Amino acid sequence: MSAIPFADDVLGPEVEVLPLPLVADRLGLPVNKVRQALRDGQLLAVRRDGQLAVPTPFLTDDGQIVKGLPGTITVLDDAGFAPEDMLRWLFEPDETLPGGTPIEALRATGGREVKRRAQALAF
Repeated sequence: MSAIPFADDVLGPEVEVLPLPLVADRLGLPVNKVRQALRDGQLLAVRRDGQLAVPTPFLTDDGQIVKGLPGTITVLDDAGFAPEDMLRWLFEPDETLPGGTPIEALRATGGREVKRRAQALAF
């Protein structure tokens, strides 16, 4: 079994994160499925207070991974972004996007514009 990938915690303290067991509860999945989602690049995790945690904005209120997030992570990975850089980009203020950040735009619209901008970063 491969190691669970995680990023250094480059997020501000205002960004709420959930430890993996709580993410599993919220998604209605076993913890090992959440770990697999991290290995598959569907989610990103940080180490905060000594434990792996997922930013709460990556999850919907009805217990799903935000639509468009896995595809955006893939596009950023293909563009050569390290996980820390992906997190910075997803939470970077951008007043031209709905919600003011790429992750909030994904939450609001599913992310066609966010993925387009992520693809443009590769060039």
